[in-house]
Amino acid sequence: MKFEQARLDRICDWMQSYVDDRKYAGSSFLMMHQGREVLFHSCGLRSVENNLPFERDTLVRIYSMTKPITTAALMILVERGEVHLGAQVSEYISDFTAAQALVPGATRLDQTEPAPAPTLHQLLTHTSGLSYPFNPGILAAAMDELDLVFGPKEGSLAERVSLLSTLPFAFQPGTRWEYSVGIDVIGRVIEVISGQSLEQFLAEEIFNPLGMPQTGFRVPAGAGDRFASLYTPLAGNAMALNEARTGEQTLRLVDNADASPFESATMYSGGGGLVSTIDDFARFSEMLRNRGRFGDQQILAPKTVEFMLHNHLPGDIASMGPQSFAEQPMEGMGFGLGGAVVINPGRTCVPGSMGDFSWGGMASTFFWVDRQNDFTAIFFTQLSPSSSYPSRAELKALTLGSIIE
Repeated sequence: MKFEQARLDRICDWMQSYVDDRKYAGSSFLMMHQGREVLFHSCGLRSVENNLPFERDTLVRIYSMTKPITTAALMILVERGEVHLGAQVSEYISDFTAAQALVPGATRLDQTEPAPAPTLHQLLTHTSGLSYPFNPGILAAAMDELDLVFGPKEGSLAERVSLLSTLPFAFQPGTRWEYSVGIDVIGRVIEVISGQSLEQFLAEEIFNPLGMPQTGFRVPAGAGDRFASLYTPLAGNAMALNEARTGEQTLRLVDNADASPFESATMYSGGGGLVSTIDDFARFSEMLRNRGRFGDQQILAPKTVEFMLHNHLPGDIASMGPQSFAEQPMEGMGFGLGGAVVINPGRTCVPGSMGDFSWGGMASTFFWVDRQNDFTAIFFTQLSPSSSYPSRAELKALTLGSIIE
């Protein structure tokens, strides 16, 4: 495979245009082909208020790009025979034993019927009946009222999962797709099975073996001002998609390194709690591309990674009646374990390859593994919500457009 430099330069120009137009304060992009760096570029600022550049070692909130990491952690336990994906979550968290789901057409939270506890597979694939506060619907509104987003200062994971279990599911498990906190619940399952905190398990089983010292649930000691500020173009809550109102500032500061809850996080959110650097995350994405191996470390077996990166839905996401926000297109896009899988590139309306595995985060970060062309790509910035601009579609088109043979 051959890349044309002039076409790679278009990616750098595109990144700069987002900075010049004050859409993003700054960003970085890293592309690896067969384990070798093809392009790294950064531009703009990690802190507008302090005029600090966005650099290679800048730390960012990866939010939902935490999900594939937590999923890989559960698959480590699956490989060891300590759990299977068909198990109901109630086997590990008894609070879900007497579950209820909203009846079809419900208009109130108390209009429910008995429901089975979702399986771990349903939690991983967002078919469990759980939701997010920023989605439409009755359950989402109840979660919003309780501030159930598994934020870094919301107490312990065990406490928040227990509170979540008091709410009904949005639908009967397995019948629909809705983006959810299901992988936060998976994080708690990992704690119960392993007897360790999710923080400890991820460090021992993934971060340390892969050499990811800058990745964790809080800003690492000694990081100083390398932690990027978070911005939003919205006038209100940067995560409140149901009430999104464009503000006068395209880069309104909502969280900075001096006073961020990520400096002293107490919640180990397996669905959205990690901070990382682009080189750290590249090691994880390269492990997926290389079928579970990075350097001399075999984190997962090749067949396990292949299983994760297959589509686990009956068809595409759109066919399962989603009403929620998602980090990816829904037509032509299936869902594997912890991330989306392209099953029909033409239907996604985004240039890509069959089998592309990807996911992003609420602060507009994004990564994908192109198995056909044997490369990984990672984009970091810090603007919430990620639906503000079509940057992911544009970046995929630019990247594939740089391949000339």
